[in-house]
Amino acid sequence: MKKALGFGLILSVCMVQAQEKMTPELLWKLGRVSGEMVTTDEKSVLFSVTQYNMDENKGERNLYAIPVTGGSPRQLTTEAGGESVVHIGAQTGRITYLYKGQLWTMNADGSGKKQLTDEKEGLSNVRVSPDGKHILFSKEVPIVKVHSTDRYPELKKSDAYVFDDLNYRHWDAWEDGKFQHIFYAEFNNGKVGEAKDIMKDEPYDCPQMPFGGSEDAIWSPDGKFIVYVSKKKFGKDYAQSTNTDIYFYDLQSGRTTNLTEGIMGYDTNPAFNKSGSRMGWLSMDEDGYESDKNDVLVYDFKTLKTHNLTKDWDGTVASWRWSNDGSKIYFVAATKGTEQLFEISGLSDLNKFSAKNIRQVTKGQFDINGIVGQAGGQLIVTRTDMNHAAELYKVDLKSGVVNQLTFVNKSIYDRLAMSKVEERHVKTTDGKDMLAWVIYPPDFDPAKKYPTLLYCQGGPQSALSQFYSFRWNFQLMAANGYIVIAPNRRGMPGHGVKWNEEISGDWGGQPIRDYLSAIDDIAKEPYVDKNRLGAVGASYGGYSVYMLAGVHENRFKTFIAHDGLFDLRSWYGTTEELWFANKDIGGPYWRSNPPASYKNASPIEHADKWNTPIMIVQGGIDYRVPVEQGLEAFQLAQLKGIKSRLLYLPAENHWVVGAQNAIVWQREFFKWLKETL
Repeated sequence: MKKALGFGLILSVCMVQAQEKMTPELLWKLGRVSGEMVTTDEKSVLFSVTQYNMDENKGERNLYAIPVTGGSPRQLTTEAGGESVVHIGAQTGRITYLYKGQLWTMNADGSGKKQLTDEKEGLSNVRVSPDGKHILFSKEVPIVKVHSTDRYPELKKSDAYVFDDLNYRHWDAWEDGKFQHIFYAEFNNGKVGEAKDIMKDEPYDCPQMPFGGSEDAIWSPDGKFIVYVSKKKFGKDYAQSTNTDIYFYDLQSGRTTNLTEGIMGYDTNPAFNKSGSRMGWLSMDEDGYESDKNDVLVYDFKTLKTHNLTKDWDGTVASWRWSNDGSKIYFVAATKGTEQLFEISGLSDLNKFSAKNIRQVTKGQFDINGIVGQAGGQLIVTRTDMNHAAELYKVDLKSGVVNQLTFVNKSIYDRLAMSKVEERHVKTTDGKDMLAWVIYPPDFDPAKKYPTLLYCQGGPQSALSQFYSFRWNFQLMAANGYIVIAPNRRGMPGHGVKWNEEISGDWGGQPIRDYLSAIDDIAKEPYVDKNRLGAVGASYGGYSVYMLAGVHENRFKTFIAHDGLFDLRSWYGTTEELWFANKDIGGPYWRSNPPASYKNASPIEHADKWNTPIMIVQGGIDYRVPVEQGLEAFQLAQLKGIKSRLLYLPAENHWVVGAQNAIVWQREFFKWLKETL
């Protein structure tokens, strides 16, 4: 018996050793799954998978269908170029999809493909009207003459921009005087009639730039209205405001009505219930506060009243949708270091609605990322955890049980050694309980000592949940032999509205102390090598690394900062979304009594204490945190004689989008850690 046990133990150890560990190259071989929609008969789910070709440095996106009951998926498209589903015929079941800027149609099994449109400029963000007789779509419209060739047509070889106002650049592009507008046209047998711009000559965008899509413009169920989202502000007003509104365009009269006038924050994601008697949307209250509590609001067309369903619920909503029959609402929100599915019931009489009608449906060490659609008593969702990229799952709405539907990456994960992910609770300097995720190497041995990384989250008010990133990938970090601690420091949603709000105006204060509490807490463990601690992060996380470099009192041996804020004065003078700086920093630095943040919370003010090796990563077309921030930090480290490295990515924005650039990023990341930790 002892021999059998010994042999079993040896065999299990050999099996673990034989398993592969995550590498950057393997990470980019994973299929990226995204839900499209549930078919009208509720029997199948359409989804897409993007596979990256590293040699060609691009991704290929194809459509698939899988029965709701499970089974093998059927690939519907194979053509080069990405497809996305626009509409499914209620009677015919035929799928209308967008491919290379044109509408196509095919049978539910992928057969009978037929191109419907042949529009010269192509179509984007298309929606088909309920009766199928019209479509709406977006395209760019030149409104303001900014470029020199528009102002002086005879100077065809000139290349100059002329601005009289903000916002002169945004995210990763300079403004060119063109704006995204919504158009609608008759749609008959694939032929698009004369298109009408419902926004006319307005210098405003819909969809919202840079991340808005087809969710920003929808049809009313009776097809008489187009409902769209827009921030109708220009110049400095645009740069300093988050006040988007929801507009109703009447096709018959041509009149536009602002439904959310007087609601001063973001209003987004409008959607009607099945009957069209109500419309819901997500709404924030405070203008200029992009991370304000996000609530579900419902407008009742019979009573002409708006009801805030989540105002008394202590959380913030990420995404939402109506149930198929309109009797309930489902939403996704951060809670206790994860993102879960919630249900709102009791909608028959909104005047009597109570937060008691909100219940959490799912629980577990995973994230529900988004809702694809409903099939009977189940919701189809996407789900991740720190060891697994997104796949489709079914949620039983009564029990909350979650079952996997797609297994796109199973062949890779079956041979991959997984990391243990553990919840840890840390006592902060002000006596609060802070949740942190700890990710261990797949072959973790508590008798050994490991180098340990403090992960600093960006946002600064983004959830640190069970997400799966293709850049900041904890599974990959752990596979390279590092323990990772990722604390839910002040400012993150999922721990109550107050915790979420406490970072505003205090970037360099309690949140930084929370980070130090986290690393000090785990450093007490015998398996953590206290002489090999590092801190890494991007955006506010990069800022956090810069701050820690000046206040860590020799805790850390190395740092990596990606697109971090180093000098808050120069950042205020060059960033584009000024509402963010006004809210979080307190306003401009030139006031007679400037906000204390410029002195207390600016990493440059603590740079005299820098003495630790640091790698700085900077995107060349990052206009949120412009290139000067990274260059200033690198130049300082070099002139102080600190071992330092600059990874400059001239074609990347605030993220790393290019496949081969991402591999370079990851190789340099681990090369630096190997050298310094």
